[in-house]
Amino acid sequence: MHETPAITRKNQSLDSVSWNILGQVYTPKQMTEDSFSWHATFPEETFVPPHVHPHQDEYIFVLEGRIDLILDGKTTSASAGDLVRMPRGIPHAFFNNSGAPAQALFWAAPAGKLVDLYRRIHNMSSPAEVVKVAREYDVVFMPPISSAA
Repeated sequence: MHETPAITRKNQSLDSVSWNILGQVYTPKQMTEDSFSWHATFPEETFVPPHVHPHQDEYIFVLEGRIDLILDGKTTSASAGDLVRMPRGIPHAFFNNSGAPAQALFWAAPAGKLVDLYRRIHNMSSPAEVVKVAREYDVVFMPPISSAA
């Protein structure tokens, strides 16, 4: 995968693809071996449980709303304009407890196997199955919790 000079327009994705990941919508914006970025829409009360990326750094730039986080064992929140840094190997989780949808731009470096993971778990309805499959793609989920304060 090599980068090409282009613009991924607002409300568009690469190859007209969007993934439903347990009720959240992920829209790929850029993909190379070095990095992968996607727009995420989090309906209220959706979340991604605690997990680790052993080989990737991950980032969230909050565009709209608020995202509650557990980052390296500490609870915090990020709002529009904030950048969340999640270095490889550091446990993290995010939750939309705000009562309104949230939107963010995510990216991971290097891209690793995330694109293939999202393709595989698109429309998968069982969180337990997502957790099981994710390990094959270098995303390791930890014991579940209910939410971040």
